[in-house]
Amino acid sequence: MADFSVNASEELVTGFFRAVGETARELGLEEGGYRLIANTGDNAHQEVSHLHFHILSGRPLGPMLAHK
Repeated sequence: MADFSVNASEELVTGFFRAVGETARELGLEEGGYRLIANTGDNAHQEVSHLHFHILSGRPLGPMLAHK
């Protein structure tokens, strides 16, 4: 995310986020809602070193994070 937000062109940033929204629409996820997750760095357990989003949907997902 750090590299993308600094080095990507305005067109690429806009296009990327529009593509995420379009994907959610095509999958029919808007009515029930969905969650986007982008893991960034070791503490977030990022396994693939490029920006990507996970789209979670299909059931109530509960709170964003478990509080300790």
